[in-house]
Amino acid sequence: MTIHWHGVRQMRSCWADGAGFVTECPIPPGGEHTYRFNVTGQVGTLWWHAHVTCLRSTINGAFIIRPRDGKYPFPTPAKDVPIIIGEWWELDLIELDRRMMDGNFDDNPLSATINGKLGDLSNCSGTVEESFVLDVKHGESYLLRVINTALFSEYYFKVAGHTFTVVGADGNYLTPYKTDIVSVTPGEAIDVLMVADAPPAHYHMIALANQPPLPDLQIPEFTSRGLIRYTGAAANNNGLPVPMPAMPSQHNTMPSYYFHANLTGLAHPERHRVPTHVDERLFITLGLGSICRGRNTTCKRQRSPETIVVATMNNVSFAHTKTTALLERYYDGTSKGVYTEDFPVRPPRPFNYTNRALIPPGPLEEVLEPTVKATKLKRFKYNTSVEIVFQSTTLMQSDSNPMHLHGYDVFLLAQGLGNFNPKTDTHKFNYHNPQLRNTVQVPRGGWAAIRFLTDNPGMWYLHCHFEFHIIMGMATAFIVEDGPTPETSLPPPPPEFRRCGANGLSQP
Repeated sequence: MTIHWHGVRQMRSCWADGAGFVTECPIPPGGEHTYRFNVTGQVGTLWWHAHVTCLRSTINGAFIIRPRDGKYPFPTPAKDVPIIIGEWWELDLIELDRRMMDGNFDDNPLSATINGKLGDLSNCSGTVEESFVLDVKHGESYLLRVINTALFSEYYFKVAGHTFTVVGADGNYLTPYKTDIVSVTPGEAIDVLMVADAPPAHYHMIALANQPPLPDLQIPEFTSRGLIRYTGAAANNNGLPVPMPAMPSQHNTMPSYYFHANLTGLAHPERHRVPTHVDERLFITLGLGSICRGRNTTCKRQRSPETIVVATMNNVSFAHTKTTALLERYYDGTSKGVYTEDFPVRPPRPFNYTNRALIPPGPLEEVLEPTVKATKLKRFKYNTSVEIVFQSTTLMQSDSNPMHLHGYDVFLLAQGLGNFNPKTDTHKFNYHNPQLRNTVQVPRGGWAAIRFLTDNPGMWYLHCHFEFHIIMGMATAFIVEDGPTPETSLPPPPPEFRRCGANGLSQP
């Protein structure tokens, strides 16, 4: 496996990013590896996870950077508590990876978890499963660091009888935003303050997975339940039922859109300013497609057994290498035959990207379904101002897409529903106080626009954080060239870095 430090900027330390087969080959079974990097200038909630196959489902944790002076731009909480939303899998995760590479959508987790607990809605072994319990004192505030480590689903999170103030996301402060629901997609970390101001008693917390409605392929409803327990409350809650929060329908994705669209960054003098000019613009469509099985060049489409369903960006499905690391090949100048640098900056043909008639198999989607499987990368010069508009499509599905760029925080300028219109939607861009994010939720049937400066040289993986989308190819990598000075260039591999062996694993 490798370990990725999700959200760490890794300034000039791309060698320690931990993206399997992108920045390094996996650590072999029984092996060891030391990651060295600094987190200067960063503060807030990040996380770490395995970055090979589906192993991040069980190998993950919070990575919390507290302010050195102990001061927050909001009332200091009595306690901060990670709330890690995950999934419980009974299928071997390596086998899950193999099946998804073959376009298999039939496997699902058993349930959702909160901090590793299934919760008392589950009964797997003949007894009610254990719930995560948070003990609180009346009148005190708690900083909940909500992280979604799940492979498959975005989650709604609520606590009965309580509200939240969102104060941060992805290791960056936000303008305080009051809400009674948190929507957190795989890869995101959302910081919320919760004041224990309800009558002392017990209250349920719920994590509920959302999903698009039919005609999208359906998965079971995943829910985990935890408990808020006030100090001094009777053990049996005085015989009263424990309140449950009112949750949205699992098929209602609009709370996610409004939650994410209402967040803004906390403007302050030290904050980097949005680049006012743009050197390169990319318009990237996100969806599904298919390739013919074997070496066939023609095949029957519409989800037929003759095809493998793949995930795409601009109709290219990323072919992940399994024997070498792209960063090594780039640094050594031996990339020929491993990857090309012709990732398309726009889709091959325009269409009505959010036409729901494209979801089910049929003649409309069949025309757009054929795609290319290749390892195509995009190269940028140092200090380039890049603007990307991500467009979620309804081609064979209508999922949202949480897009994660390694090594960077990006300005999220705007999000919208429907097809992006460059003539009108650019007027919605927020240049004053946009969010800084490492994971951007591209809405279901909508778009998101980001901007960033390529100030960190190296090889940086860009991918959707739904695991099935990664494995099926919704990914690429950005090469950022060295700047003009040693301080703006990628240094040589550090002494602890281990190069790839002939077997595709790091050498001892």
